[in-house]
Amino acid sequence: MTGQRGNWAGNITYGAARFHRPGSVGELQELVAGSRAVRALGTRHSFNEIADCPGGDAVSLDGLPGAPELDPAHGTVTVGAGTRYGELSRWLHGEGYALRNLGSLPHISVAGACATATHGSGDANGNLATAVSAVELVTADGELAVLSREKDGDRFAGAVVALGALGVVTRLTLDVVPAFDVRQYVYENLPWERLEEHFEEIMSAAYSVSLFTGWRDRVIDQVWVKRREGDPGAWEPAPRWLDATAATADLHPLPGMPAVNCTAQLGVPGPWYDRLPHFRLDFTPSSGEELQSEYLLPRRHAVAALHALDGVRDVMAPVLQVSEIRTVAADDLWLSPAYREDVVGVHFTWKKDWPAVRRVLGAVEEALEPFEARPHWGKLFTMSPERVRSLYGRLPDFRELTGEYDPAGKFRNPFVDEVFFAGERPA
Repeated sequence: MTGQRGNWAGNITYGAARFHRPGSVGELQELVAGSRAVRALGTRHSFNEIADCPGGDAVSLDGLPGAPELDPAHGTVTVGAGTRYGELSRWLHGEGYALRNLGSLPHISVAGACATATHGSGDANGNLATAVSAVELVTADGELAVLSREKDGDRFAGAVVALGALGVVTRLTLDVVPAFDVRQYVYENLPWERLEEHFEEIMSAAYSVSLFTGWRDRVIDQVWVKRREGDPGAWEPAPRWLDATAATADLHPLPGMPAVNCTAQLGVPGPWYDRLPHFRLDFTPSSGEELQSEYLLPRRHAVAALHALDGVRDVMAPVLQVSEIRTVAADDLWLSPAYREDVVGVHFTWKKDWPAVRRVLGAVEEALEPFEARPHWGKLFTMSPERVRSLYGRLPDFRELTGEYDPAGKFRNPFVDEVFFAGERPA
């Protein structure tokens, strides 16, 4: 496989000995069966070593057949694992259907986003993996296996957010709904006191709500409100809302950046796929001069946790580009940070200075420790593996499941070994 051998941000160089881009599932099966260590690469939007395979085989899935197959009778679409959300979404919309939710960027692959529990925003919206109703993967012996919500129940819940540790995913079946339109509004300069007093009201005001702040002043710089057309609710756009002011021009989440690459705002109606993400598909993110972290914590702790972070704003602000606060609905996926509890995600886009960011993450994680905060699987954190393990009650079940599908640890790597297996390798 030719092309980039590092992640999107350029802070990780993969240590795989060989890079492959199979053109068929059969070719992938043969490759996996003959490999001693193999990991799949998606669109490389992870910021840590979760996708690496030192000394082994790295496999890109974007060469596999992936044309979507719609099943209106069951309300699902089946798609190749390497397909990007933006491409799938436009095709789905043309067929009159939609996904319930999308992430900030439409450029990420379906399999990679679901494997790491990547999410969008909205009180009633689960992470992207909650749309998965079936998963097809190549297991360690090169055979194809299919697990589904309908026939595999709890085991299926352990296989969706699996970080690539059960096999190489080839296809996913996703729930769909009828296509819908969204109007997006942005408000500026929400006072911090109003956020603390009205957090529930703000986050539940619309189908999806995101808060952006630089943690430089006691203010939320921007509130992005995405209202689904036809949804009932008391909230109506107004020139002022909780002392925040409606924007009069499209904005970029990062102050001072041009909004041309952002999805349309100012209440202009548009299809779900062109409003739920913050950025447009035809904008290709450059190899970013940024690093990212995110922590997800039980919603019941939201205001207290944000207050704790406010106490270290002077540490964060000099290294930070922007921070986003979102809500995610509970699910039943074993390794999801929202397992059986609604959560709030606090995302950080940092300057590309890992030594400085690492020092700041220590302060952030210390501030969040009392609130059961779990790091996003694909982003940077310094939390100890022991602490991470303590936050996932189904981890013993997941270890058992990996032993069944991958007894020799073919799909494991140092990241998976350290976080889930305390550094132990299969005998």
